[in-house]
Order: sequence, then C-alpha cells, then structure tokens
Amino acid sequence: MPSTAIAAPPATKSTAILAIILVSYFMILLDNSIIFTSLPSIQAEMGYSTTGLAWVQDAYTLVFGGLLLLGARAGDLLGRRRIFIVGLAVFSTASLLIGLAPNGQWLIAARALQGVGAAVVAPSSLSLLTASFAPGRERTRAVAWYGATAGIGASLGLVIGGALAHWISWRAGFFINVPIGAAMILLAPRYLPASPRSAGRFDAAGAITATLGMGSLVFGIISSADAGWLAPQTILALGAGAVLLAVFTANEWRAGQPIMPLRLFASRERSGAYLARMLYMGAMIGFFYFTTQFLQDVLGFNPLQAGMAFFPMTVVNFAVAMAIPRLTARFGNAALLAVGVAVTLAGMVWLSRVTVDSSYISGVALPMVLLGIGQGLAFAPLTSAGIARVTADDAGAASGLVNTAHQLGSSLGLAVLVTAAAATSTAAGGARAAMAGHVGAALTAGSVMLALCLTASLALVVPAEIAARSAKLTASGRK
Repeated sequence: MPSTAIAAPPATKSTAILAIILVSYFMILLDNSIIFTSLPSIQAEMGYSTTGLAWVQDAYTLVFGGLLLLGARAGDLLGRRRIFIVGLAVFSTASLLIGLAPNGQWLIAARALQGVGAAVVAPSSLSLLTASFAPGRERTRAVAWYGATAGIGASLGLVIGGALAHWISWRAGFFINVPIGAAMILLAPRYLPASPRSAGRFDAAGAITATLGMGSLVFGIISSADAGWLAPQTILALGAGAVLLAVFTANEWRAGQPIMPLRLFASRERSGAYLARMLYMGAMIGFFYFTTQFLQDVLGFNPLQAGMAFFPMTVVNFAVAMAIPRLTARFGNAALLAVGVAVTLAGMVWLSRVTVDSSYISGVALPMVLLGIGQGLAFAPLTSAGIARVTADDAGAASGLVNTAHQLGSSLGLAVLVTAAAATSTAAGGARAAMAGHVGAALTAGSVMLALCLTASLALVVPAEIAARSAKLTASGRK
C-alpha cells in the first residue's frame, strides 16, 4: 500500500499551505460559535422552545463529530487534498441554505448538512498540516497556529455573529462563508500538496453506528429536560445509544480497516488527550451558549454588544496562543496543559456565580480574562497530545479523533448543561432572574466538567508527556 506521507513543501509554499488550512478550519469553527449571539433572534423568528433551540447547535456538532472518523478515512483512501476540496464545497453550499432557511426544520437540516462538510474538512486540514510540516520547530509552530485558530475562531465568531446580527441579520453570518469557501477551493489545488490514493474500503458500519449512537445519547439527554429521566422516550434513546456504541466498539475491534483504530488508544497520552478534550469542550461550549444569552436576556445587551463583550477573552486568548511555541520550548506541553485547564476552571467557577444583579465587569469580563488565558494555554497541548507519535498511516485517523473529541464533547456537553439549566426553579423573580439561574446552574455543571478534565490531564496526559520528554533527553545524551 502506498504511504500516506506527503513530502515537505518548499519553503516558499509553506506559508500558503498553512494559510489555506487555517482559513478553512477557521471558517468551520466560526460557524460553530457565530450562531450563539444570534440565538435570541433565531428563537423568536423560528419559534423554537428552550430545549429545541439547542438542536440548532447540536445538529451541526453531532453530525460533525459523528462523521469525522469517516471523513478522516475518506482522506486517507481518496487523497486528502481532493476530499478537502469536496468538503469545502459541501460546507459552503450548506451555509447558503442556512442563510435562506424559511423555517426551523429547514435550518436544522441545513446545519446537519453543514456538519457533513465540516466532518470532511477538519480532519483533512489537520492531517495535511501534520504531513506538510516535519516534526520539530516547524510542526510545533504550525500546530500552535492550529490550536490558536481553534480558540480564537470560537471567540471571534461571537463578535462577528453579533455584529452581523445587529447590523444586518443573523443570516449574514452564513452567507459570508460562500465567497470564503469559493476562494479556498480555487487556491487549494494550486498550493496544497496532493497525496496518493490508498487501497482500502470505508467502514460504513462503524460510521453508521457511531453517528446514530451518539445522536441517541444526545437526544436522550436533551429529551430528559422536558420529559424527565424516567420517561419512555428518554430511556429508549439512552438505551439505544449505549447499545449502538457497544456495537460500534465491537465492530472496530473486528474490522480490517476501521475508521477508529483501537490501537490509537494504546497510548495513555493520546487517550487522555481525547477524554480531556471532550470534557473541556463540553464546558466551553456551554460557556459560549449560556453567556451570550445572559448578556442579552439579563444584562440587556443587543447582539453587537454581546459579541463585543467577548473581547476580553478574545484578545487575551490570541496573545497567549501566539506565545505557545516559545512557552512549549521552555516548559513543555504537560505544564502548559495543566496550568491552562486549571486557569480555565478558576474562570468558570467565578463566572458561574453570576446573578440577576451581577455587573458586566466583575461578573463576566474579569472571569473571561481567565478563560482566555486558560484556553490559549490548553488547546495546542491538547492537539499535540492527540496526535503524538502516530505513524503516517494513522495520521488521518488520529486527526479525526482529535476533532471527533472536540465536536462530540461539544454535543454531549451542551446536552448535559441544557438539562442542568432546565432543572433549576423558575418560580420567582421574573424572566431575568430565571435566566440568571439557568446560566448559573449550567456553568456550575461546566465547572464540574473542567475539574474532571484537569483530573484526566494530570492522571494520563501529563505523566506520559513527561516520560516521553525524559526518554528523548536520555536518548540524546547517549549519542
């Protein structure tokens, strides 16, 4: 079977390759958060219930995460550049359909289609980056930019979404993807290196059981907010999800060419990184989802003001992320990850104390500074740990697992936090007090997720990364 490795690009093309990959990945992440500042407007226009509104986000992240492994496999078999371009075309088309959505059902269906395109682009982008930049300084720099894009894309999406929703319409945030996607499609064949096709086949059974299994779990958790945990539909959905995921695992164990090679979990560092990323993103997606509603429904901000309110986090996040290559060289990934998650946890606990009487500065802006520092420190180490020491043949699968953990963590986390918010009492104090109570309960649950993330990082990722660095230093000392 031909190798899936791609030759390192000439120096003159490396910047163009990185730019195309990061702009495309940024576009995907932008739509993962651009919708948040538009949620009140979308709910009013489309007539969604409180729990139904969560599906505007979960339809995207669930399909995105569920098909990521298949998207990574498609890149390995059919060529990463080719699949990357196809994914951009699907994503851009779906963005156009979202902008034109006449009703709520159309919007959710188009968001799901957008998730299909994202599931193809995201793993292809990371595997192209991994194969295009040799291990060492250049790859560390490229991965740092990739991690910074993950954090900044989420934060900046809120600002852009809020501005467009206030000045034009919430639909404008999706229309802008069309020209950006078209430009990347035109540039990709010129600059991105082509990888050869590989012999093999798709693991259709794995893709179907993984997507349906995670979908059933998310549906069951969200359904419990309205119907209760003991309702037949909740029990049936959760039971079906557990069975489907068990079938998925058994299939991956037996499959000759699985979409999720279980050997990737043999590394404690990678396994810990996937688990930590799911927990981290579960908490952070809740932060974006609920804080935007707090700003608008409790503090009375308009969409533009709500988006601008995230600037403390965005600016700090960018500054810290740009220093990651230098900090990594000095302290290593393990220290940055531990400190990053701990600082994020401190910010989340602080923010979870908001009430109807909280001010923006002390209740929201200052905790956001901690969240920005923590996110800037944590994302790149989590990405590096997720693809640490993989072979060229497993590069696509490992990249897919990094993004799968990112998106499925978002879906499951949001479902859990929406359920936690819905469980709070709304009997007294009016709508503003009720929303403040929902936000406080959700972010408290998010703090628990971050505490579990910190535990997983300290128990699995950090010791493995320290051991690998020590072994490398010992080996170099013997030469």
